[in-house]
Amino acid sequence: MDSMTSATESRVAVKTSNFRWVVAALIFVIYTIASADRANIGFALPFIRKEFAMTNLEAGALLSLFLWGYALMQIPSGFATGRMGVRLLFPAAMVLTSLFTGLVGTAGSALMLKLYRFGLGIAEGPMPIAITTTINNWFPPREKGTASGIFLSAVKFGPVIVPPVCAVIVSVWGWREIFYICAVPGLLLAVIWYCLVPNSPSASRFCSASEIAHIADRDVAVATSGKPRKQRSFGMLDTLIRARTVPSLESTRDVFRSWDVWGCALGYSFQLGISNVLLAWIPTYLLTVKKFSVMGTGMVAAAPWVGAVVGNIVGGWVSDRLLNGRRKPGMLFSAVATTCMMYALIDSPANPVLYGLLLFATGVLLSIGFSAYMAYPMALASKPTFPIASALVNTGGQIGGACAPLMVGFLLDGYGWNSVFLAMAAGSLLSFAAVATIVEPLAHQPRGSVTT
Repeated sequence: MDSMTSATESRVAVKTSNFRWVVAALIFVIYTIASADRANIGFALPFIRKEFAMTNLEAGALLSLFLWGYALMQIPSGFATGRMGVRLLFPAAMVLTSLFTGLVGTAGSALMLKLYRFGLGIAEGPMPIAITTTINNWFPPREKGTASGIFLSAVKFGPVIVPPVCAVIVSVWGWREIFYICAVPGLLLAVIWYCLVPNSPSASRFCSASEIAHIADRDVAVATSGKPRKQRSFGMLDTLIRARTVPSLESTRDVFRSWDVWGCALGYSFQLGISNVLLAWIPTYLLTVKKFSVMGTGMVAAAPWVGAVVGNIVGGWVSDRLLNGRRKPGMLFSAVATTCMMYALIDSPANPVLYGLLLFATGVLLSIGFSAYMAYPMALASKPTFPIASALVNTGGQIGGACAPLMVGFLLDGYGWNSVFLAMAAGSLLSFAAVATIVEPLAHQPRGSVTT
């Protein structure tokens, strides 16, 4: 009996869990809802402007207010996450996000609408830092790009469901009900996260010892040989992307002095700016320029985000599996491809099906490199300093994202839509130039070691 019990216990002891992928699925669901909370304003905007008279510049300012609040919270959220951990901060941010989403629907004036949108940005600001910190803590290096792709595909999946759902809500009720309905799911998901996901896998009752070892990247080959896993060489590609072993960023000062972090942030700012213009202004473009119906706009406006979901997942998988954790190739490819797609949108077809396919392709190509921006700081910074590095990258992205819709309002009042697409093409080229200046970090070395 004792031997049978011992054998059973042995089998249980070696049983491998995969709870980290449950965490990844929960991240996807939560950020789908969060991204819907921010994206719904784009569909509601034409109806809001009928109630509150706004110029294009004023409408662009309204769209930017969320992003300014969001950007302002990134660095404080990085410090708060490092001190408090994710388990408390993340659910609190989710609850506040839901509350401000509902308040947008109650706005009785343009001023209150602007204040609530700014408050929504403040409330949601800690969420991306909490998620990227969770990915950094819960996934081994060779899975971080895939996990980041899942997270960013959720950012883009929210806008997939927003246009058709909002079209139905507006047709049946009105624009205010969009925000009331979107406010509900986040409250329930905050409770689920708090109950299921601690700050680290070692504190989870759902993670086996073997999964914890896998997350820590202590695999059998390393344990038996005592030698670190060799980095695969990509020859000329590694030369072009400046791949090398780098000193780990061990302190906050190291992070703030790193051009690699700042260059990544600059590249991300231009790419996220383009993404936010598509998110905020495409429904207006389809209704006013292409003259699509409300339901037609709802379907076509979802196309770039369907493509973005595909692009984020494929980009993360390619970065992890085919490129052995290299992030710059995806960033550089997306920058060049997006430039081409912005030119294609200037003389775009009026047919909804063809235009939808063009937007789908734009979403795929724009998003292939997005997960790389999230995963890139993970190879530079130590785990204690990663929240700050991630916050800096995301701050750069959100500032670009906040400026872009405002810039579009200015260009539309003075020039027209062709100037908008040309400006986005130029921004994508600037993103390429910024990313080209940073290194491709292959592995950490202690500070003061000789790099190769």
